[in-house]
Amino acid sequence: MTRAIGSAHPRVDAREKVTGEALYPGDFNYPDQLYMKILFAGRPHARIVRIDTSRAEALPGVHLVLTAKDVPNNEYGLIMPDQPVLCGPGSNKPYADRVRFVGDQVAVVVAETEDIAARALGLIEVEYEDLPVVDDPEVALQPDAPLLHPDKESNVIIAYRIRKGDVEAAFAQADVIVEREYRTPAQEHAYLQPEAGVAYLDSEDRITVVVAGQWTHEDQEQIAHALNLPKERIRVIYPAIGGAFGGREDMSVQIVLALAVWKLAQKGVRRPVKIVWSREESIIGHAKRHPYIIRAKWGATREGKIIAAKVDIIADGGAYAYTSTKVLGNATLLCTGPYEIPNVWVDSRAVYTNNIPGAAFRGFGGPQALFAAESQVNHLAEALGMDPVELRMRNVLREGSLMSVGTPIPEGVSMAETLAAAARAAGWVETENGWQRPPDADRVWPGWGAAPPAPHIKRGIGVAIGFKNVGFSFGYPENSWAKIVLYGEGDIERAVLYYAGAEVGQGHHTAIRQMAAEALGLAPEQVDLVVSDTAFTGNSGSASASRLTFMAGNAIRGAAQRALEKWQAEERPAEGEFVYRPPSTTPYDPETGHSKPNFAYGYVAQFVALEVDTETGHIHVVDYLSANDVGKAINPALVEGQIEGGVVQALGYAIVENFIQRGGRVLTDRLSTYLIPTAVDVPDRVRSLILEFADPLGPWGARGMGEMPFLPVAPAVVHAVRNATGVWFYDFPLTPERVLRGLGQLPEPAA
Repeated sequence: MTRAIGSAHPRVDAREKVTGEALYPGDFNYPDQLYMKILFAGRPHARIVRIDTSRAEALPGVHLVLTAKDVPNNEYGLIMPDQPVLCGPGSNKPYADRVRFVGDQVAVVVAETEDIAARALGLIEVEYEDLPVVDDPEVALQPDAPLLHPDKESNVIIAYRIRKGDVEAAFAQADVIVEREYRTPAQEHAYLQPEAGVAYLDSEDRITVVVAGQWTHEDQEQIAHALNLPKERIRVIYPAIGGAFGGREDMSVQIVLALAVWKLAQKGVRRPVKIVWSREESIIGHAKRHPYIIRAKWGATREGKIIAAKVDIIADGGAYAYTSTKVLGNATLLCTGPYEIPNVWVDSRAVYTNNIPGAAFRGFGGPQALFAAESQVNHLAEALGMDPVELRMRNVLREGSLMSVGTPIPEGVSMAETLAAAARAAGWVETENGWQRPPDADRVWPGWGAAPPAPHIKRGIGVAIGFKNVGFSFGYPENSWAKIVLYGEGDIERAVLYYAGAEVGQGHHTAIRQMAAEALGLAPEQVDLVVSDTAFTGNSGSASASRLTFMAGNAIRGAAQRALEKWQAEERPAEGEFVYRPPSTTPYDPETGHSKPNFAYGYVAQFVALEVDTETGHIHVVDYLSANDVGKAINPALVEGQIEGGVVQALGYAIVENFIQRGGRVLTDRLSTYLIPTAVDVPDRVRSLILEFADPLGPWGARGMGEMPFLPVAPAVVHAVRNATGVWFYDFPLTPERVLRGLGQLPEPAA
């Protein structure tokens, strides 16, 4: 039997996507449909004193104008319901008359055409009373700072702490101490498909929302919660999705589409409603990667043992909580890197401001935390005069190592093996004196010539490593549902897999088809899929936390086993249903941080070779080497695509993408001002090292890997720039202006 996994089977959606046959939410059109437009606040902090919609309602072609008073339960939120669906007077929730960022939604218009709906927005009269703007998380922490949510005691969304050992005693014993402050920026997801959707009443009178998201059943629950309806009255369908990266975990158009269809039906109008956001609406309307301020003090002995780490973290959560609590939980754990450090002290807070909310983005707190952690290790290596690979090898987590939270890291630890594979590929060798890079190693990698092409071109190589959880963390009851139905007579002729996991471009549906085929002993072509529709699938969880392959594979194996048992018992068709539940995790102890945070991890090690033009400040990435332990590559081509895409996206974060907010307003609200990498910005080469050290819990040994290639990129780049120019950078992106300022060739910007 030919194995279905471990080979590069074509994507199930490839043909439809390259021919244009695949339908994304904005491509759906129904007879007699209406069009929606949303009035955004356009100001960062204010109380809405009055809304007058009469002129908009009187405009011919307008069917519906909705405001806060029309929302049955005017709140939503993935973690905590602290955001109004629509802001304004008349809400059933206190303080919902306030807007807290420019993208707050104030009113909704539904009309015969998009043009009429847009004209109607301009006829809505809104009287605002501006409130003080808090755009700095450190200011938000001050005792006299304005409360952005007056029903809360402070602007702190969540706070964590870790206490392990005695850091002050350890610092007294350290031979080298490095203390630095790091700042990481916001980042726009910039997925190809802006927010869009269409809603209608289906044949069973369910409010049906066709939209792009990352968790159909969570969307269903939040819509039902806001409308005060049983969730069975709500149906959510995901068609083709044009990217997500975490930015579709939270609501955008889902609730207001459902609300409009429901309100129209109450007036006897049963017509579909469609909305497509512009790119500018998308950029102000959905959340961003959290900006972080991280102050780190680490100590090591002259033998290269890291013995103490003290870290203070402030995360800019923006106007609403979104996933700040969970992102900060990850950052709190990862801010000491993949190292066993006996003495750890961490204080972390996520804080409300009037900036665009912070939310999930590939890496989920890991890139911010590891920028500080890996930069600290590179500083320590330099201060000790020790090779940066050797220093890491002396401290990385291994089997049985105690994490900062005082519990052993789950089995399947491969950080040392992953680093060793990457180091060898980058020209390092292991000697009796430890890991070293021979003087002539550049001929091995990256293979550049003996000298740069001009004196102002400086070359450098950087290293950074990382790890991150696979699956939901800190006590969340992680689980995933799957169902398989087998058809045929004597032999199985066809199988149908029902699974809700979102295909956001990563190739998930191809992977689950391969895993189902493997579990059933079939060819992938014999497996049909029914996916991402709450009417037909149970809850499989989110396309996030690098969890889908791990969780889906285990759920599919369980469903396949049950279906095969019934097949052997002569049931036709034979149906198997299974919910996979991994080992439980625990939350942080509020005083010590002691916990079992995760059940599995993924590991990554990276090296970058780059050139810095000291006349222009431009950085040219020549070669990027990324070693990723994926446990088992279900589809190696998809894995390679994730590595290359993750690296390029992270290089955008580190070098190119400069998201600017000032006074709570967005200055880079379009792709002509917020630049993302293009073909001329990608490295000359990305080398993907796919390693397969099996995870003991993973299906066929597979572990999640979608986020891992992103994690260490920024600190690796900063390390390479240091080696090229002699200058350290403690914030980014490393735009030409920032590089030239660091080199002393431009003055610092005015405050």
